[in-house]
Amino acid sequence: MHEAVRPGAQSPQQQAAGRDAGGLLQLSVVVPTFNERDNVTKLYRKLETALSGIAWEVVFVDDNSPDGTWQVVRELSHQDARVRCIRRIGRRGLSGACIEGILASSAPYAAVMDADLQHDEAQLPKMLALLDSGEAELVVGSRYIEGGSADSFDRQRAGASALATEVAKRTLGVSVADPMSGFFMIRRDRFEELAPQLSTQGFKILLDIVATAHGKLRTVEVPYSFGTRLHGESKLDSMVALDFLGLVLAKLTNDTISLRFLLFAMVGGSGLVVHLTTLFIALEMFKVPFAEAQAAGAFVAMTTNFILNNFLTYRDQRLKGFAILRGLIAFYLVCSVGLFANVGVAFSVYDQEPIWWLAGAAGALMGVVWNYAMSGLFVWRKR
Repeated sequence: MHEAVRPGAQSPQQQAAGRDAGGLLQLSVVVPTFNERDNVTKLYRKLETALSGIAWEVVFVDDNSPDGTWQVVRELSHQDARVRCIRRIGRRGLSGACIEGILASSAPYAAVMDADLQHDEAQLPKMLALLDSGEAELVVGSRYIEGGSADSFDRQRAGASALATEVAKRTLGVSVADPMSGFFMIRRDRFEELAPQLSTQGFKILLDIVATAHGKLRTVEVPYSFGTRLHGESKLDSMVALDFLGLVLAKLTNDTISLRFLLFAMVGGSGLVVHLTTLFIALEMFKVPFAEAQAAGAFVAMTTNFILNNFLTYRDQRLKGFAILRGLIAFYLVCSVGLFANVGVAFSVYDQEPIWWLAGAAGALMGVVWNYAMSGLFVWRKR
């Protein structure tokens, strides 16, 4: 168990750095942020009170917030060396932010919590004690065990959370009562073992950790009441459901197929629907010749696929401004070559085994793989 620091045992410099008398941190609190400038100072004050007597630091990982959240954190860091800021430019996503923050932390234990003041910072000492005693390697702040509450959820969000939790339990064999929680604490050495297999996309970092560990993390859940957001807007949107589905599918394949590839493939599936719909409208309503109608369908499908991939699959590398036009043209070229790859493979398979659906599926798979690989290289390449 950790020991409370005795009054007078630390120098002012050590206290300011959040270190014990031996100069060692006990806890790093990682807080991913995006447009949370009105909340970060309040959260810092709450942590200061809750973690009194504990050697701690807080690492805010900000995705270059337009509201200047990172500037507020920088100002706090000038006043207190326990406050650190990682400003990420050109990449976004809660899971990726958490991973970077934990790997950049200095303490043997790392907690993750949101900046919106909905997580109960008063539970952190209890969670730390469970890890420090060796009773647990992962401690989850749970809304769904006795003593916990999610009464602040509206009916729609409560239903979505319950459904996602049930899907995770049934498909991935997860036994944690609240695998969708964004409030947890973990031994950093155990996290580092799992980190290479975790997805940097999406919002459900805890589910990813639990599923990746395959039950090998000693886990304890502590109840807490999920609070009400006071400032700013929730980051949850309709895309989160697809992120969640992609994560579940990736884990079901033991990460053989990445979350990003699955999202890319799902977008491609929606593009097929768009293509066929456009083809039908062009043929039946506007009486366009088939060749022109087919070309229109392909053009519209590629355009919608680009838009969806830019906002979903590659949301952490999203193109903006003039880069969108450059990226769209590059995507057209990539997909045009992918179409030839699709047809070539389909004909080759059909020559060997004249089964139309098998040939078609093989061609489609080749097209998706080509488009995904080339899009990562030429359209959404990291800079």
